[in-house]
Amino acid sequence: MTTRTFTPEELQKSNPVFGQFSFDNHEQIVFCHDKDSGLKAIIGIHNTNLGPALGGTRIWNYQSEWEALNDVLRLSRGMTYKSAISGLDLGGGKAVIIGDSKKDKTPEMIKAFAKYVDSLSGRYITAEDVGSTTADMDLIHSITPHVTGISKELGGSGNPSPVTAYGVFMGLKAAANFKWGTDDLNGKKVFVQGIGNVGETLVKHLTENGAIVTITDINKERVEYVSQKYNTKVFTGADLFLEDMDIYSPCALGATINDDSIHKLKAQVIAGAANNQLAVEQVHGKILQDKGIVYAPDFLINAGGIINVFGEIVHYGQDEALKRTENIYNTTLEVLNDAKNKKITTLQAAMQKAEERIYKKR
Repeated sequence: MTTRTFTPEELQKSNPVFGQFSFDNHEQIVFCHDKDSGLKAIIGIHNTNLGPALGGTRIWNYQSEWEALNDVLRLSRGMTYKSAISGLDLGGGKAVIIGDSKKDKTPEMIKAFAKYVDSLSGRYITAEDVGSTTADMDLIHSITPHVTGISKELGGSGNPSPVTAYGVFMGLKAAANFKWGTDDLNGKKVFVQGIGNVGETLVKHLTENGAIVTITDINKERVEYVSQKYNTKVFTGADLFLEDMDIYSPCALGATINDDSIHKLKAQVIAGAANNQLAVEQVHGKILQDKGIVYAPDFLINAGGIINVFGEIVHYGQDEALKRTENIYNTTLEVLNDAKNKKITTLQAAMQKAEERIYKKR
């Protein structure tokens, strides 16, 4: 018998979908194209054991189709665990549209995408994500009922960002409690990377609770606006991971904890809204554990948004959504303590908790 080791590049060429590490037993992947509107999109349905796959539509100017595919696979997988660990009867799915949301997005493109969502007959339910808006969800709703996060005027729950931020804040406080024996953030130095709708609301919670907040974002005008509004510091250095901080809160895109950053990071707690914060989960999760850095798993603490839009499906109101989101604090403490007792990473503990629920249902 002979064996051969493939490079990642060779593997992609020989098995462009099933050979992806992030494929991870996805049930269905849908490639969507509409010539007239210019739509190029991918819908990933990872697992529907607990219910229909729900996840937002990200509109991003990916450098390649490989990058877009890998992103949708990782994101939809994350949604499976997010719904499961939050106790929701939902599966995991996600969609990406390749393009610049500020330049390429048109009503025709959104409608064309909505038709593809509708063709899945409810196996996938879409929602808002990076690059898409509540107005886009309203437009999708004009084509298909399989959408959440529509405006309150149409009977929906509106923008889920404030609830997402509240859940991240709850998870961050729980992680601080686990690390330092108190969730009092007064005087704690928190670095927030990315101040979109979720990041800004998180900054509001942090500053109201006495944290010393430093912010950064690729949008410099927004940095100036948020800094003045909440009296935060602004990062002006060359490498944020060399900055003095107690808590690192990534709230932009993923994989900021990687081979380069992880050995420079001075924070003792990582808790943020970004998805897929660890570039390589098994490797970087273990390094964080060995360094004594408390990592609050992203799919656990950023679940407030999906908890909020799930209310549109099962018809509970804003008060119940906030109550369920507040419970992220307790679940985070449970996961962190479980990881400590079992001597495993916090990510492994969170995934085990989610997987137990998934497989019991199956």
